Order: sequence, then structure tokens, then C-alpha cells
Amino acid sequence: MTNIGILQIVVFFGLIFVFTKPLGAYMARVFEGRRTFMHPVLRPLEVLTYKLIGVREDAEQRWTRYTASLLSFTIFGFVLVYLLQRAQGFLPFNPQHLNGSNVSPDLAFNTAASFTTNTNWQSYGGESTLSYFVQMAALTVQNFLSAAAGIAIAIAVVRGFARHEAKTLGNFWVDVTRAFLYVLLPISLIGALFLCSQGVIQNLKPYTSVTTIEGAKQTIAQGPVASQEVIKELGTNGGGFFNTNSAHPFENPTPLTNLFEMFLLLVIASALTYTFGRMVGDTRQGWAIFAAFMIMALIGVFVCYGFEQAGNPILANLGIQTAATPGQAGGNMEGKEVRFGIANSTLWANLTTDTSCGAVNSMHDSFTPIAGLVPMVNMMTDIVIFGGVGAGLYGILIYCIIAVFIAGLMVGRTPEYIGKKLEQKEVKMAMLAIIATSASILIFSAISSHVNFPVKGYWNPPGAAIANLNNNGPHGLSEILYAYTSATGNNGSAFAGINTNTPWYNLSMGLAMLIGRFIFLIPILAAAGSLAAKKKVPFTSGTFPTHGPLFVGLLIGTVVIVAALTYFPAVSLGPIVEHYLMHSGKVFSLIIMPFWS
Repeated sequence: MTNIGILQIVVFFGLIFVFTKPLGAYMARVFEGRRTFMHPVLRPLEVLTYKLIGVREDAEQRWTRYTASLLSFTIFGFVLVYLLQRAQGFLPFNPQHLNGSNVSPDLAFNTAASFTTNTNWQSYGGESTLSYFVQMAALTVQNFLSAAAGIAIAIAVVRGFARHEAKTLGNFWVDVTRAFLYVLLPISLIGALFLCSQGVIQNLKPYTSVTTIEGAKQTIAQGPVASQEVIKELGTNGGGFFNTNSAHPFENPTPLTNLFEMFLLLVIASALTYTFGRMVGDTRQGWAIFAAFMIMALIGVFVCYGFEQAGNPILANLGIQTAATPGQAGGNMEGKEVRFGIANSTLWANLTTDTSCGAVNSMHDSFTPIAGLVPMVNMMTDIVIFGGVGAGLYGILIYCIIAVFIAGLMVGRTPEYIGKKLEQKEVKMAMLAIIATSASILIFSAISSHVNFPVKGYWNPPGAAIANLNNNGPHGLSEILYAYTSATGNNGSAFAGINTNTPWYNLSMGLAMLIGRFIFLIPILAAAGSLAAKKKVPFTSGTFPTHGPLFVGLLIGTVVIVAALTYFPAVSLGPIVEHYLMHSGKVFSLIIMPFWS
């Protein structure tokens, strides 16, 4: 690791720390319905929205109705995104004349599930598959709405901890409206203008055909990129207008835009920890969660950075090294943009998998085995290291319940968290959420690793699961495991070494996205409804404090141990064994074959 690389990482996290409190306090005021400096401009729009959708601002919902509102909202968005893709040939703003046949039924299903669950996994190249209208009306709109829904759910869960002897968790439609109007929209407008000033394109022009200096013909894609780029990072949506995502110079042209986009994808998730503390009446609780986030994030970043900077030992053994760099000279630059370098590429890789963003500025498939393992493990924690907007907060609160439950078992006392006794229902709901996601990842990965599909025709090619890998051996297993971890975790990033645009992957990964979103959050909302109805328990000398270093350590340990016990056998067959084989001189070429060959 270099000094300048370490300094860049420290400066970035310092910047996040500086904005956590002011943005968190602002969001607390927004969702408590108090006046903010944005009210003179946005309050009339808010009131108009309620009138148009027929919602009473003061009418609150029980957790069951809150959940039903979320599901109906998502189902409508899913159907709309699916239909817009299939009908894009008849819609405007389509200068390349792309038609609905560009999007097969299984791909349309996968994309609709992806963008309505805040996953934004893309089994297609955006510039060659979707029209400008679909990019804007379907994908960009869902970037806003799925992110707003995530924030709304987090606020409802926070109310479950903050309220006492209450039957309701707020109103889903009000929370979504406020998240969109007061948080996502203003930052996105300013951010899009800034990105345009730095060279990110925003137009509706046809693609440009040019002749290179070698005389070859090249088509340069155009489009409304800046407006989609800013919300995909801010809403931790991921995806990209272009196939190469945030490595493309039209999406992320300079080191300054790189820093700004990394800031966007972490700032709301970080600020929500302070929002949580303010709303439950004890900001120390929020800072404890923030500390756990920060420690886990920094460990992941520096482990990944260290292994990438050391590079490939096979090249070092060939003498490609210097006295100053005992490993591979310059580190592993494969799959990375020179304008970002190793430090900012590995930092981005960790941030995008610490959150549910999934946007990439380098190809994770090209990372060394342990460096590639780190983003995978980040997602195997149910993406609760900062996490997605809203999803990270309600996810870590599940682990807080489990951590306090473990502490209660150790001292023989009924567990309590923020003045609430945690009883059988809350613990069961927490475990159900975690089991659902781990089962999705491991079962789908196991099927895809061992099963050939002999049915020809629509299920083409035969062997649709393993035949679409670009690498054999443990690296191929890592590609499959990463894909389903990303889908279930609603992340959307990929190892970029696997072709998932087949019926099997499109349908199975779409199902994994839905499981990861709804089978994870519905138990959390049920637990929140139960907690809101409880009486406040006074703090006594026997109460386990949940705002100090001991709790932070216990919380981190719970996250790490649950992930390790669940996934160690799988990752040991993938990136861990690949690491040791690499040190013995074995690499895995781009040969498509079953793992057991």
C-alpha cells in the first residue's frame, strides 16, 4: 500500500463522517414532520402529491397495512417496467430504433425485478439494449422510487424502536413522498448539474459514428447519462447507462467525479445512523452503529487494497518487481482504469458492496482471489456494513437484536435494546430474515454449479448454468457464488466473468432478488410492529449498555460470525482455495468446462 493511497482512503471516510450528523439531523426532522429549510419550496409539492394520490397525511398504518402498501407499490412498478421494456419499439426517444425484441421475456422479468428491488443487476448492455425512454421512464424512475421505499421502511422500523404502546408505524405513502421530495430529489438535481460540469453527458442525440486514427469505424453511444448516474449512486441502486458502468468516461470521467460518486453512494446510509439516534432519543445509539459500520468498512478496504497492491505472486516470481515493491511491480492493475488506480478502485469495490449499490469502476473478476473475496464477504453480511439507503439501517438493527439476545443468554437476563424487551417473536423474525437470504444464495449457487439443463430450444444453450462461465476451477465457482450473493443482497455488482443473460440465470436471479428484498424485510416490519406496541423498560444497573465499545465489538462479532458460519464452506472452495493455488503457480484460463474437470 502506498502513502498517497492510504491518505485518499482516510480523507474519504473523514468526509463521510463530517456529513453524517447534519444530513442525519435533517432527515430526522423531515420524517418527524417538522419544518426544514426546504419547506418553502417543497411543502406545496408534498401537499399536492397527497391530494393527487388520495392520501391523508395524518392517517397512520399498522405494520401489516404498511407492508401491503409497500408490496402494492412494488408490484405496480414491476409491471410497468416490464411492459415498457417489451414495448420500447413503439415508444419515443429511441434514435437507435431498438425494439421490444431486444428484451426477451426472461430478461424483462429479470430487469423489472432488479430495478424495483433496488438491485439494478443488468444482464444486458444498456447502450445496445434499451432506448432512452426506457432508461429514463423505467430505470431512472425506479432508481428514485426503490430508494425512497428503502428509506421509508427504515424509518418505519426506527419508529418501532422509538414508540411505546403504539399500534402504528407511520404511513408508507407519506414516508416515500418525503424521502423522494426532501432527500433524493434536491441532492440529485445538484449532483447531476455537477456531473455535467465535469464531462458526464446528458443528451438525447443519436449515437455518433466516427473514424479512428487507425481508420476503423466506431460508434460512440450518447444519452441522458448524468441524471441516471447521480441517483444510481445516491440511491445505492447501481447499474449503469453503459455496459462498463462507472468505469466508462461518460459516466465517471475524472478522479473528482470518482470521489463525488463514492461520496454519494455512502452519505445517506451513513447519515441514517444519526437519524436513528435522534428519533429514538439517544444519539449515542446511532454513533455506536456508525462506529461498527466504519470499523468493518475500513478492515475490508485495507485487506482488499493490500492484496491488490501486492499483486500476482506469479509475476513477482518471474522477476517483475522492484526493490521498493517486493510483490508485483505497481500492483495488480488488470481490470482497472489508470485514472483511478488501485487505491480508488479497491475503495470503490468495497463501498459498492458495503452498500447495495453495485456500480463498479473496475472489474472484480480481475482482482486477486482474496481481494475478490472481500467484496463477496461484504455482501454475505446481508449488506449491513453501511448498507443500502434504508436497507443497511434496518438490516443492522436485525443484527442488533441478535447481538443483544446473545448478550442476554450469556448473563441469564431477558435481552433489552433501547428500552424494549426483546422476546420470542422479535428474535424469531430476525433469524427468519437471515436464514431466507442465506438459503437463497447457497441453494441457487449449488444448483447452478452442478446441474446441466438438457432441454433445448428456449433453454439454450444446453448446460445453461455452468456453460456460461468464462473461467474453470474455483474461480468459476466464485463467479456463480458472487452472482447469487449480489442478487439476493440486492447489490447488482458482478464478477464480470459470467454470462447471465440466459433464461435460467434471468429467472432464478430475478427470484433471488425478490427473496432478498421482501422475505428479508417483511419479518423486520413484523418485529417493528411488535416492538412499537411494547412498554418502555427503565434502564437499570443490570441493563446491558448498547452505546459503548463493548456493544460495538459484540455487534461486529455477531455480523462476522454469522457470515463466517454460513458461508465459509462455500468461499473455501472458491476464492480461498484459488488463493493457495495461485501461490503454487496455478491460474485459471478462459476455458469453459465444468468445475470437476
